[in-house]
Amino acid sequence: MSQSTCNGIRLLDQTKTAYPAISKTWVDSGFRNAVIQHGAKLGIDVEVVARKTETRGFHVVKRRWVVERSLGWLMLYRRLTRDYETLPASSQAMIHIASINNLTKRITDETTPTWRGTY
Repeated sequence: MSQSTCNGIRLLDQTKTAYPAISKTWVDSGFRNAVIQHGAKLGIDVEVVARKTETRGFHVVKRRWVVERSLGWLMLYRRLTRDYETLPASSQAMIHIASINNLTKRITDETTPTWRGTY
């Protein structure tokens, strides 16, 4: 069993424990049958999102934009652009703070002054 398969299975276990209501997840094409079967045992529909092999160069991959957009939002926070934290728990806390901040800005429709576009 490959390392990515083991990690995928472990991640599914952790996710189902933390979020028992989860019923669907999307995974990269690196995950195959073992992860899909393990997800089915847990009651999670695991869908593999594959690239179109016939298309060369850049093309949009289904559901991948959600991950890229989320990572882009997190990279707006200085402490998350580099690995400054020594403990994984500190990094996790910073990700939670950044996510809470992003969510509250979206709910309140607040705009924060930024250095972008000022030059």
